[in-house]
Amino acid sequence: MSAGRYGYPVSGLAIGPGPGIPAGLVIPAAELVERYSHASGPGGQGVNTADSRVQLSFDVAASRTLDDSQRERLLRRLRTRLAGTVLTVVAEESRSQRQNRAAARERLATLIRDGVAPPPPPRRATRPSRASIDRRLANKRRRAETKRGRARPPEL
Repeated sequence: MSAGRYGYPVSGLAIGPGPGIPAGLVIPAAELVERYSHASGPGGQGVNTADSRVQLSFDVAASRTLDDSQRERLLRRLRTRLAGTVLTVVAEESRSQRQNRAAARERLATLIRDGVAPPPPPRRATRPSRASIDRRLANKRRRAETKRGRARPPEL
């Protein structure tokens, strides 16, 4: 772990075990790029002096941490969020850069964890049981009879 800009330690991103990554994953710090800038919105005295907005980028295609199937799955699932092959998340909710760094890392970890997960099994078509069909039709008849009873009698 080395000291980054502003003295905060720069470390890899640990992603816990989940579907598609049974042993978890650790993305080394060399594969992550952090940029800091002024956050938008009100901020009082520190608004123009503090670089609290954090932009965290990860190049999916260039990563040596991911295997080919994980890389392919990420590129396919996150294609709408990628700029080329780079996945970027931004955090600027807090006035603290440290909190924004933690939020950005958590978002990136969540995106990667969800993107690497295998697709769910396909849905198997099923048919309703005969008893459930009969119950549904009986309820329809009962409801129709209730509504028919509310109608005005025809005028003669």
